[in-house]
Amino acid sequence: MEKKVYELNFRGRKLSVELNEVAKQAQGACIVKYEDTEVLSVCCVGKTPITQDFFPLTVLYQEKMYSNGMIPGGWLRREGRPTEHETLMSRLIDRPLRPLFKDGFRNEVQVINTVLSCNPDNAPQMAALFGSSLCLGLGGVPIEAPVAGVIVGLIDGEFVINPTQEQKEKSLLDLTVSATKEAINMVEAGAKEVSEETMTDALLYAHEAIKELIEFEEKIIAENAKPMLEIEYKTVSQDIIDFVTPLSKERIEKSVSIVEKLERAAAIEAIEEEVSLQCVEHYKELGTTDKDELKQIELDARSVMEGFMVNEVRRLILVDKIRPDGRKVNEIRPLNAQIDLLERPHGSAMFTRGQTQALAITTLGSLDEAQVLEGVQLTDNKRWMLHYNFPAFSVGEIGKYGSPGRREIGHGALAERALAQVMPSEEEFPYCIRTVSEILESNGSSSQATICASSMSLMAAGVPIKKQVAGIAMGLISDGEKYTILTDIQGLEDHFGDMDFKVAGTKDGITALQMDIKVKGIDRKILSEALNQAHEARMQILEVMNAAISEPRKEVSKYAPKIKVMNIDKDCIKDVIGTGGKTINSIIEKCNGVKIDISEEGRVIVMHQDLDNCIKAIQMIENIVRKPEVGDIYDGKVTRIESYGCFVELWDGVEGLCHISRLSLKRVEKTEDVVKVGDTLKVKIIKIDEKGRIDLSHSATLDGYKEKGAKKPSKKENKEEDDEEVIVISTEV
Repeated sequence: MEKKVYELNFRGRKLSVELNEVAKQAQGACIVKYEDTEVLSVCCVGKTPITQDFFPLTVLYQEKMYSNGMIPGGWLRREGRPTEHETLMSRLIDRPLRPLFKDGFRNEVQVINTVLSCNPDNAPQMAALFGSSLCLGLGGVPIEAPVAGVIVGLIDGEFVINPTQEQKEKSLLDLTVSATKEAINMVEAGAKEVSEETMTDALLYAHEAIKELIEFEEKIIAENAKPMLEIEYKTVSQDIIDFVTPLSKERIEKSVSIVEKLERAAAIEAIEEEVSLQCVEHYKELGTTDKDELKQIELDARSVMEGFMVNEVRRLILVDKIRPDGRKVNEIRPLNAQIDLLERPHGSAMFTRGQTQALAITTLGSLDEAQVLEGVQLTDNKRWMLHYNFPAFSVGEIGKYGSPGRREIGHGALAERALAQVMPSEEEFPYCIRTVSEILESNGSSSQATICASSMSLMAAGVPIKKQVAGIAMGLISDGEKYTILTDIQGLEDHFGDMDFKVAGTKDGITALQMDIKVKGIDRKILSEALNQAHEARMQILEVMNAAISEPRKEVSKYAPKIKVMNIDKDCIKDVIGTGGKTINSIIEKCNGVKIDISEEGRVIVMHQDLDNCIKAIQMIENIVRKPEVGDIYDGKVTRIESYGCFVELWDGVEGLCHISRLSLKRVEKTEDVVKVGDTLKVKIIKIDEKGRIDLSHSATLDGYKEKGAKKPSKKENKEEDDEEVIVISTEV
């Protein structure tokens, strides 16, 4: 086949698609080039449907280190397990694609995106999303409609499509939107307290740009797509529906209204267990003996009963305006907020909303404990981390325990993004900060409970976050004409609803947003209503959180490491470190193992559990870099007495001579008549010669001192003084 190239000038940048040259044995393949970013997107489809009752879609986003001229780190020097960034981008592409497949699709589908050339300024993840949709269309895979996505920034009041890395630094908004031509179907955002109205405008602005991409995509598919695949969709026979309906429909509908989650689940499970077994026995009597076939009959019977549950939940909400747990559509479940549940951790808080409960624990560490991020788009240190754990016991189940899955990584990233907008800078709070959210109980919206608990935990730990942040999950039930927006959705409403809309923010604006939509027709009216309803809920939650803790503590926990910070001249760094690290290691040893971090700019951070050790280390460093100046006054310690005066230590390693003629306003016969070794003497620096020797005067600090009245030293005294090594300025401790 002849290679084909399609080009589009998309908002000032060239977007091109190459076909028929690579990966020709895949079901669908293309290379998407967005300026100098290049992504290979391919899809493959299984020949036969699987027997399990779920849609087996796998979406991968892979960044190869060679794409940006880099060699992987580690011993193996090759790419290994997916990075957190790759996992999040895989989820970002999966979420808008999954709802486009028709119910009953059971053939396995894999969509693989490989970044071959990467310029972070030219959004490789958006090129991958475009390529994922395009390769499915080219391969004749039946999906509802093509999708595409863009990133929106907000700079100086203007929206920017796919901003560069430099533009993102200035932007108040980092919004990723995916959509079909008809409707938005996925949103992911971080924002610096933008208003609900601005967020709505940004979403609609993004959709207009996406429509341009989809027109380009549709043209390519129309001219190059393979014949549509014939897919055997999983359906339930009418005989099973007819058998199950009279035995279970009314009972299921009644059980849906049980308020308590576990009681409701147990009641429904009992009905499903009973009726599905009756259905299996019925088919055995009709002569069915194959075990696999009987197992499928049981699954189909359960599927029918789940349909009754879905329809009843939606009917109650849409028609009767009644939720499964009896709440009003805009009512939040009972709230509870607590802090300081744990003694040794540096900060802890628990947030409970109905039957969802998150315990957040904050730990403070040194900056050298920051996470090192290595990838084609960035190599950096991450000093703020939020990790989310969702154990099986939180929903009363037995499950596998191990490394976090995609869902846990995604929920943690959402909460981390929401709080990143209010975190102090490294200059304001030079700590590495890690918060872990342990979900202890869950009935929907655990990611938003994580945001609430983490915000309080940070404040309890003494992290000076700018404002309290709360999160709320909204939902939507719609039949195309009527709709109901739900505040604080629980598990059933999330699973059976048409929209999962998570909004986090402060009292002044939105800091994070995540939305997945399963229906068409989400217009400005619905978006605005949902955001405003979320704002009202957020204000209620913040009130409860502020009752527990309303501002960050002024001091960190007694168990947290203490920090002292100072700045030194860059030329003095070598003096503090010393030859082979001798000086700095001596300070560390004398101060009981303090951690000392010195930046190239001369910023010194000293950390230890005991603040006194930090202060001691800072003083030692100050003594190394301090420079005496004429006119400075010190309370020094007399270290040696001579006939012509005394030597006074101004600070560790630095001494000066106070001549006998400058010990008093009156004549002094003997130095010992005024001072002795060990005395503290107030002195003023009156001279520093070319050799760095310091002349001190005590009389210059006394009332009634007059310069003319001071006795001039004799030639003999000057000779004795010159013969003595007067000052030692030490650069080592």
